[in-house]
Amino acid sequence: MKVVLTKVMLALVLIGLGVGINVTYESYRGTGLSSVPELGPRRLEAAQSQASGSPVQSRSEPSSKEAARPDAPVVRPDLAALRSAAVSELTLYPTLAKGMRTPFDLWRYYGRGVSSFSSPILPMRFEQWLEFHRKQKPSLMKDVRSYMAMRFDFSGSTLPDATMSGGKSVMAGPVARLSDEVASYEALAELTPEEVRERDLFPYKPLAHPLQTVAHMVFPESWIKVHPEHRRIDVDMDFPDAYLPEFPPPLFLTTHKELGDVANGREVTIDNYYEIFDGLLTPEQMEGLKELLRPSPTTWFNHTDHRVTELPSRGVACFDCHVNGHTNGAFELGPDSRPNMARLRTDTPTMRGNFNLMQLSSKRSIRSMDHFSEVEEYFDGDPGMQQAIGPRAVKREVTNRMGDFNAILDYPPAPKLDPLMRLVPAKATKAALRGEALFHGKAQCSKCHSGPAFVDDYMHDLQVERFYVGRPEGPIKTFPLRGIKDSPPYLHDGRCPTLHDTVEFFNLVLQLKLTEQEKDDLVAYLLCL
Repeated sequence: MKVVLTKVMLALVLIGLGVGINVTYESYRGTGLSSVPELGPRRLEAAQSQASGSPVQSRSEPSSKEAARPDAPVVRPDLAALRSAAVSELTLYPTLAKGMRTPFDLWRYYGRGVSSFSSPILPMRFEQWLEFHRKQKPSLMKDVRSYMAMRFDFSGSTLPDATMSGGKSVMAGPVARLSDEVASYEALAELTPEEVRERDLFPYKPLAHPLQTVAHMVFPESWIKVHPEHRRIDVDMDFPDAYLPEFPPPLFLTTHKELGDVANGREVTIDNYYEIFDGLLTPEQMEGLKELLRPSPTTWFNHTDHRVTELPSRGVACFDCHVNGHTNGAFELGPDSRPNMARLRTDTPTMRGNFNLMQLSSKRSIRSMDHFSEVEEYFDGDPGMQQAIGPRAVKREVTNRMGDFNAILDYPPAPKLDPLMRLVPAKATKAALRGEALFHGKAQCSKCHSGPAFVDDYMHDLQVERFYVGRPEGPIKTFPLRGIKDSPPYLHDGRCPTLHDTVEFFNLVLQLKLTEQEKDDLVAYLLCL
């Protein structure tokens, strides 16, 4: 009898504990308690004070009761002031489940997530997941298109006589829309950073992933037409194809410059790579190329229910984004931060010319091509996902061979440059020659873009938050300018759709005071690189 009573009591306790945990979780989820970035014993007090509307005591002025505690955290007043200045105008991240819409202006938010670790479990059954996105996607994409139209004027205007290496037109700019309060970019450049920030006039604020609770790779329409298995149920590309790299792009090899585009206008695939490259590559390079073309499961493209395609798939290969060793303009999120909404949107960079770089990736310090191949974030940087989805299972000797092929991907030809990467006067226009002088002089481009690849292999913090209310982005790797006309849009998140926008961005951020003619001359020069 006592044993039965004990078991009954234990069962009641467990049931009560389960109910209590569930009630606590429901009252916690979606509130400031789930994301307030406070540390130590004041986290709960601060969150409760915020929720009730009562003032929160400064971290630099602990109460007498707290100060008396031997384990009370010691906060230096100067550091507390720095933190307060950084977040005083920001909003805490909302607590959202997978699939739920996120704000397009995520740069205005800050905070910490519930956990650094993700789960391979959907918040609903897969049939419900499909139906949820069938209903949400049309309205989401309508809002995405409206937002992008508010930010940019994608008029479709092209630069006369300017094409990418494969023949696609280079788009004219700038296309970022200015506020009605300023008459021109030149007028905007006359204002101080403080004035631009105060009046909310900066046209180059960051871009977020349209659905950052899920995030992951979003492919352009040109790719989807050929590879419908990558059509997402939840979100589509937000840039017109005209403002993205050509597809398929030419493929150039350092070992066979005489052949030009080795792919001859074709997309290199697992089905045709042997036919194209047999007799041109070494056996190790062939093996590396095969691995770059071999799909493997990713966080959201895979064979499980944790996916964003209607049908299961084999996953994604390196050359699905870095098509032909270049880029198709697909974007993802940088893997360097959490929560998911703090991660920066990143465009796919070209792999051309990586042999000449000492630092790879935009936010991480990766110093070799085989290391880059090895740590490519197919699982959004969460090894726990591999238990459910499957690991890439690529060993070090295999990634080394992937690096071997990566190491012979060349930049496109630049016939107007001499061996020291200076313009040949007889081949260049007067505008391009003026642009070269500006590049090395007034525009100060060469301070970060130097050498044969026009890059210094450093990371720089441009402190762009001086111009708008937003979370500091920190240092970003300098991008090489060699062959830059083939790689729109620009900056790590694509906020500068054209070369003209990129010049306008740096003219504002570095306060260069360039004239309209000088900016056009710089673009003329960049088209030659």
